Amino acid sequence: MMEANSIEALDVNFLGTNNLTDLSIQYNISRFVFVSTDKAVNPTNIMGASKRSAEIYLQSVARLETTKTRFITTRFGNVLGSNGSVIPHFKRQIENFGPVTVTHPDITRYFMTIDEACQLVLEAGAMGNGGEIYVFDMGKPVKIVDLAKQMIRLSGFIPGKDIEIVFTGLRPGEKLYEELLADKENTKATHHQKILIAKASFAFDKSKLILLKNLAHQIANNDEVKSIEVLKKLVPEFIPLTEEQRQKNAI
Repeated sequence: MMEANSIEALDVNFLGTNNLTDLSIQYNISRFVFVSTDKAVNPTNIMGASKRSAEIYLQSVARLETTKTRFITTRFGNVLGSNGSVIPHFKRQIENFGPVTVTHPDITRYFMTIDEACQLVLEAGAMGNGGEIYVFDMGKPVKIVDLAKQMIRLSGFIPGKDIEIVFTGLRPGEKLYEELLADKENTKATHHQKILIAKASFAFDKSKLILLKNLAHQIANNDEVKSIEVLKKLVPEFIPLTEEQRQKNAI
């Protein structure tokens, strides 16, 4: 949905975060916790790139000596049972006797429960001094087709016999594998075994600060083309998948 409506995604994820950040400073809010995503790492889609640009804006503000609000970013993957997550989707398909649709036989994702996500966001918010990006350890990624087969079996059916699994091809901007850390980042441990701090190498020079202002300006003007141009300069690791790559990954 965001891939097809990029200016709206940027308006919410980037400009909306800017607005809340500025208001937090204006009203002396003590802590601000931004919930980001693993899709912000080497993004191939608008959702990830817009979240990464919001992370950058938050860090640009957090580094200022005049900033009293502690701005903290948390970055994690898919939350089981949340709105739009895959398990309720598979459950509905199984209840209708299939087919169960998976985009690609090799696609994997990181998962955590709603309780885990809430607890770790609160813990990261409490321990943060400002400017950090906290990465949550979600264990090993899960192969989605294996998840689909297990759900079919737990429902009393045989995969491929009672209920078919159909591969539909990757959606626009969708990765086969999600990443938790950018190539130039490393992590350091915290007192919580499941929470790590990502040490980013992003350099805040004058040109980057100008890009942040320019991006906000282009979004406010509803200029999709120029917004994407600026976004690619601000987040140079944002490389959208080409149609050829999408077709190659499609089934």
